[in-house]
Amino acid sequence: MGFSLGSFLRSCPGAIAQGIIYGIMAMGVIVSYRILNYSDLTVDSSLCTGGAVTATLITAGVSPVVSLMCALAAGLVAGTVTGLLHTALKIPAILSGILTQLALYSINLRIMGKPNVTLLNTELLISLRNIPRAILIGGIFALSVIAVMYLFFGTEIGCSIRATGSNEKMARAQGINTSFNKVLALSVSNGITALAGGLIAQYQGYCDINMGRGTIVIALASIIIGEAIFSRVIETSKVSFAVRLFSAVFGAGVYYLVITAVLQAGLNTSDLKLFSAAVVAVVLSLPHLKTVKKGKVRNDAKPE
Repeated sequence: MGFSLGSFLRSCPGAIAQGIIYGIMAMGVIVSYRILNYSDLTVDSSLCTGGAVTATLITAGVSPVVSLMCALAAGLVAGTVTGLLHTALKIPAILSGILTQLALYSINLRIMGKPNVTLLNTELLISLRNIPRAILIGGIFALSVIAVMYLFFGTEIGCSIRATGSNEKMARAQGINTSFNKVLALSVSNGITALAGGLIAQYQGYCDINMGRGTIVIALASIIIGEAIFSRVIETSKVSFAVRLFSAVFGAGVYYLVITAVLQAGLNTSDLKLFSAAVVAVVLSLPHLKTVKKGKVRNDAKPE
């Protein structure tokens, strides 16, 4: 089946809505990946934790908004556990995330009571049954997260977290409690991710135990694509951090538009993870390839 422009255009609003929600998740990953300089794999399960909490509470009759706040709280706890494993027990960063991710798989099953929970015939805040409303609500949540994060990381504690990620030894020498900052940053990161998971569960109308698998790849793709598009603005803007956060949401939208176009062109859905991994690998390697190319040009320009 060939590419159909009309079909692609009809699919664009849904891709944008999905991109906005996953962009919120990408903003959570920015906290660990960009600000704290910490490779946290907890997000692959904390996204599902947020979805599991939201879906379970909604089916029990709890308000969709309240369920999202509970999802946020669950993510904060998950991130705190990862942070304590790393800071208190001195477990390496990647391993601490993997351990929490592994434990959350069983916890998520306990929360849902079964591998998946559907949200049919329930009141939802955001749903793919109403795409324009989904874009509006998703946009409001995204802008709210950007505003709160921008204000938080402009405070003294926020600046100390940024200092910890920039140069931990120097920050410690200045009397900053770097261990506390790591725990707090990972808590915030996974809290935002879980909030996005709750929105995703409502949007798609169900939560599945494997919902968060590959989350980190989608987040990295969104962050890198967005930063590539807004690179000059990020470098020159006085509100560069806010622009960086917005770029992650924009990058997620672009990512899902590309995915939609590729699917329209005939890519098998089972190959999506492979395609996503390839895109991230290519984009991550671009800075190195540019450096190598510049070095080669300089060497060729040298007189013999």
